[in-house]
Amino acid sequence: MPRKARLEYEGAIYHVMSRGDRREAIYLDDKDRERFLETLEEMCQKTGAVIYSYVLMGNHYHLLLGTPLGNLVAAMTWLQSTYTARFNARHRQCGHVFAGRYKAIPVQEDIPEYALVVSDYIHLNPARAKMLGEGALREYRWSSFPALSGFRCLPEWVDGKSLLGWHRWDIGNRKERRAYWRYLENRAKECPEGDVEELKELRRGWFLGEESFREMLQEIVEKTTGGKKRQSFSGEELGGKDEAEAERLLARGMETLELEDVQKLAKNDIRKQALTWLIKSRTVVGHEWVAEKLGMGHRSNMTRALAVFQRSETKAARTLKRKMIKCAD
Repeated sequence: MPRKARLEYEGAIYHVMSRGDRREAIYLDDKDRERFLETLEEMCQKTGAVIYSYVLMGNHYHLLLGTPLGNLVAAMTWLQSTYTARFNARHRQCGHVFAGRYKAIPVQEDIPEYALVVSDYIHLNPARAKMLGEGALREYRWSSFPALSGFRCLPEWVDGKSLLGWHRWDIGNRKERRAYWRYLENRAKECPEGDVEELKELRRGWFLGEESFREMLQEIVEKTTGGKKRQSFSGEELGGKDEAEAERLLARGMETLELEDVQKLAKNDIRKQALTWLIKSRTVVGHEWVAEKLGMGHRSNMTRALAVFQRSETKAARTLKRKMIKCAD
């Protein structure tokens, strides 16, 4: 049976969920959970994705994820493949960590009610799973809720301003953040299953939103696939966004370094290493793309160049890193 379509468009919001292979744990300890969040942060930096809320459970995770650049597939592919590699390396394992495809349900972005239902559903997962004991929801470390409600430091990659704004609360107002805390703590105590039914009522099968939202999504399907049904589609226009950003960064980096032809440089030239680091730290383009554009030869040369530059603490490397960061903005 053909796979269901992956809808990608600028400004999209999704409820994303993925489980462990054979429903096994995807985190074996807190270090794994920290590593997953670090990888999630890197994904946001590289792809421009935005996290509104998240929760890490034992064998799965949930995200309320936004893609301003319309690059869901690139972002999620990088997240899951990178975390899998890091998990396997740490535990000296091999094989899959996640089971099949992640689920990504488009959420209507212009009516806050839909995103808020998903966010509440995400944050209440520990209560539904009876993981809190006698404790409060805010004490569950592996969720964005403690930070959003003001009990932990809010990561830069979590867009709490938008999330609380949809509730008509100001994230800069301590009392209003506490109001958000009381709201969800009460829901966790009174009716932890209520959000499940609410989500079911609002969901329309493969999307979450009004009928007009379905029509808009269907137009994207038809425009991208030429009217064909049930294809996996991101489209050349959307799929090329990351390569376009990589091209932009390469041009800016070469201008900053006053280079006319980067391919003429030796493969171990520190300037070539700096350009590799710039592109790979800001995009999710493949190793082959970078190796070809920079004249690195085999992709393994690019991997080594990146590793050397990342570890280097020489004055020249620090100077180049500052220049690359500045030219990328």
